[in-house]
Order: sequence, then structure tokens, then C-alpha cells
Amino acid sequence: MSRGYLSLVLHAHLPYIRHPEHKDHMEERWLYEAITETYIPLLHVYEGLIRDGVPFKVTMTISPSLAAMFADEMLQQRYLAHIENLIELADKEVARTEKEHQYEFNNLAKMYHSRFVMIRQTFAKKYGCDLIKAFRTIQDSDNLEIITCGATHGFLPLMQHHPEALRGQIYTAVSEHERLFGRRPKGIWLPECGYFPELDNYLAEAGLSYFLVDTHGVEYANPRPYKGIYAPVVCPSGVAVFARDQESSKQVWSADEGYPGDYDYREFYRDVGFDLPMEQIKNYIHPDGIRLNTGMKYFKITGNHDLQYREPYDYNQAMEKAASHAGNFMFNRERQVEWLADTMKSEPLIIAPYDAELFGHWWFEGPDWLNFLFRKVAYDQEMFEFTTPRHYLEKQPDLQVSVPSASSWGDKGYNEVWLNGANDWIYMHLDKAVERMKELANHPGRGDELVERVVKQSMRELLLAQSSDWAFIITNDTTVEYAIKRTDTHLQRFNDLYYQLVNGSIDLSMLADIESKDNLFPEINPDVFRN
Repeated sequence: MSRGYLSLVLHAHLPYIRHPEHKDHMEERWLYEAITETYIPLLHVYEGLIRDGVPFKVTMTISPSLAAMFADEMLQQRYLAHIENLIELADKEVARTEKEHQYEFNNLAKMYHSRFVMIRQTFAKKYGCDLIKAFRTIQDSDNLEIITCGATHGFLPLMQHHPEALRGQIYTAVSEHERLFGRRPKGIWLPECGYFPELDNYLAEAGLSYFLVDTHGVEYANPRPYKGIYAPVVCPSGVAVFARDQESSKQVWSADEGYPGDYDYREFYRDVGFDLPMEQIKNYIHPDGIRLNTGMKYFKITGNHDLQYREPYDYNQAMEKAASHAGNFMFNRERQVEWLADTMKSEPLIIAPYDAELFGHWWFEGPDWLNFLFRKVAYDQEMFEFTTPRHYLEKQPDLQVSVPSASSWGDKGYNEVWLNGANDWIYMHLDKAVERMKELANHPGRGDELVERVVKQSMRELLLAQSSDWAFIITNDTTVEYAIKRTDTHLQRFNDLYYQLVNGSIDLSMLADIESKDNLFPEINPDVFRN
């Protein structure tokens, strides 16, 4: 008999990026890289565990914006072209490294070629380019619990003065999840784990059973939970709350102390897209000559601050280290569960949430680490077992009633990442758009086919403008120009549609153009914005 539980939660999300007007848009590659390096490798892990009869449980968010991209035929075909391009590059690298007698790199080039071919096989042949089908298949085994998120990952605490905006994000997410995954979600990953008291009332309205918060959301709950963060609490609304465990998170997340920084693991920032001469790489980067990551990387972290000094990557050595780290993580959870069980006199639950893209994209060996961990936990120990929040609630229905505190998992734990001097200008425009969206939802012409098209597309543009990704990017000073442009573009499209409907002069060609570009959420329901 185990003495406690461990719940891994992987949050898979990308902002909705779809540019039919550009054949090779740089930011669309975020999706292609994540499919190649994270989503399909995770599928391979799940499939292997099921094939071998290894019991496991894992929870995974697939945000509605990411799911919409998975389901988009244009993006599916563009990804297929992308992976075929990588196969061609890897094939040339096999020949080049052999000709130049770079045998360590030659073995890696062969590994990448084999890996890309297998990914194409999984994507195109096995699942017909449909990753929704792939994850639904794993979900149906009851090993994977798929939960939802805000429709476009809007940061909900900054919408609390607009109940209609909250419902727009939450209700759209729930209905899209049911449409694509064939069942209503039981849980929701609050975007950025952003919570404010009474938000759970809206979740209860939408039929959701649980959500996750950062550690201090439950630590500072009122009344204080007598089991701390090692058991969920339930809000007065009846929705359960699970809190992140800092100890298990730190071992994986921390840039200084976490596993991904080990010197034997693959170096993320050395890629052939930057290392090879332009004449050899020009067909595999951006057509404008902008160098990009290809995913083919030949060096390990090494332990030297000079990025140019890196030793060749040894895949087998890295796999040994991943297995060792999985064993270490398991051992630490055993001791943690043992101590907590003795202290609490009950079975503790450890919630370990991570961004899914850490596994594979940022930490190349991450999916293998998960694979080793699931297998070791199943056969090498009896102290704890894997569970999901849903399975836990089915076994432990009696919970302490408590109200979580306002919180997020952003820097400093509250709202500053998404509301600061660099991005605060966004919100007066979003607030005005919400007020106008209420007007549109109550328009007397509702029911007319053309009016409905305008109102629905207006809501799509509002939801896309609300994405927390744009404010996050601005704060982090990465692709700031793109984030500002996306915010401006969606607000401009919204306002154009609003004024056309209010003035009774709808531009059909413009409406069709916007619909063709931002075509997510086909069953969107603007009624949530009605008075």
C-alpha cells in the first residue's frame, strides 16, 4: 500500500499564431518546434508506456488556442512541409559529417534523421496530421487526463471587473474542449495560475470541478488549510483547489539547481542553424536569410560560460544521466511522502506542475526523464503512486472548505508580470472593447446571418487581443514588436467590425478576410456577453 500520491501536471500552451498571408512566418515556427520537440515526443512516451503495460497517470493542459492550431488544416500541411525539410537537412548533415570525418557529429546527425523520420511517421501516417486524435487516443486509456485553460490564455485577475469577459474566456474554453476532445473537462489550468477570490464561482457555473494555483494561493487561504498544500481544499462554490509543491518543482525548474542544467545534457543555444556556413544552411532557415534554430544541436552544456566552447554531445551519456535523475527525483519524493505521511497522519498529495514545453524543447532529455520516472515509480518503489486531480477527488471527496488568496505563478507571485509600466497601455483598450462587445451581443439584429458573423468574429478578435502572452512577451523584452502588433491588429479588427455593424455598413470582403485569418472557435457563442 502506498502512503501518498504524486500528480504531474504538464501545461501545454502556445498563443494562436496563424498567418495565411505569409508562406513562412517566423512565429509560426514556435508551433512546429513544439510539435517536433515536445508534443510528439510526449506522445511517444505515453504510447510506449501503454504498449509495455506500465501503469501511469499524468494530467496535461491543452489550451484551446493550441488545440485550435492542432486542428487547423493549413497549419497541419505547413508542419508537414517543415518536418520534411528537417529530414532533408538531417540527410545532408549525415553526408557532410561523414565526408568531413566528424564521426561524433555523424552519429548525432543519424540520430536526428531517424528521429525526424519517426516524428513524420507518427504525425502523418499514424494520426493523419491530427494531434487532437492522437491525444484523445491516449486520453481514452485513462492514463492521461486532459484539462482546459482560458480560451486564449487571458489573464483572468485583470478581467475581474468584467464578468462577461471572464465568462467569455471560461465558457468558450469548456465548449471548445468538449467539441474537440469528446468530453467536458473536469479541471482548468487558470492562465498563469492567476486567481482572485470568487473566480471559482465562474468555474462552478461552467461545470468545472477543480483548478490549480501556485503555492501561496493555498498557503494563505482563509481559513488556513490544516494539511497545508499537501491536500486540496474546496471553495464555498464547491470547486476544489490544488497547490503547487515548491520542492518538487525546484528540482526540475531551477536554472541553477534543476536537472536540465546538468553539463551532460544537450546545449539549447548551439544549433546548426547558426553554426553552419550560410551556403549550407540557407535553404533551412528563414527565406530572408534570418538564422533560426533547426533543432539539430551537436554540443552539450559542458560547464563553461563561453558558449563557443562546448564539447560534443553524447546521447547515450545523456540518457544515463536522465535515468539517474529520474531515480533521484523518485527517491526524493519517497522521502518527502514518508515524512509528510508521518507528520500529517494521512496520505499527502504532491502536485508538480510544469510547462510542457520544458520537456523536449528546452530540456531535450525531458521526455526520456519522464519515461524513466514512470517506469521506476511503477516497479522500483511502493511509497507513493501517480494520480491525477480527478482521480484523487474520486477517492477523497471530503475536503476542508477554504478560500484561496489572490495569486499567480508569475514573478513575485501576483499580477506585476502582466500589468506594469511596459504593458499597462493594453488594458484601457481591452476594457473599452469588452464594453463594446456587450453592445454587439445585445444588438437588435442578432439572429440575422450577417450580423451573427460580425458579432462572432468580433468576439474572436477580443479573445485574441486578451491573450496574456502579448503582455508577458512585452515584459520579458523578447519579440516585443510582434506582441504589440498582435495586440494592435486584433483590437483594430474588433473596432472596425464594431463600427461597421453600429453604422449599418458591413464590408463583406473585409469580414471574409478577417474570418479566413482568425478562424478559431467555430462554435463561439457571444451570448455570454449579453446583459
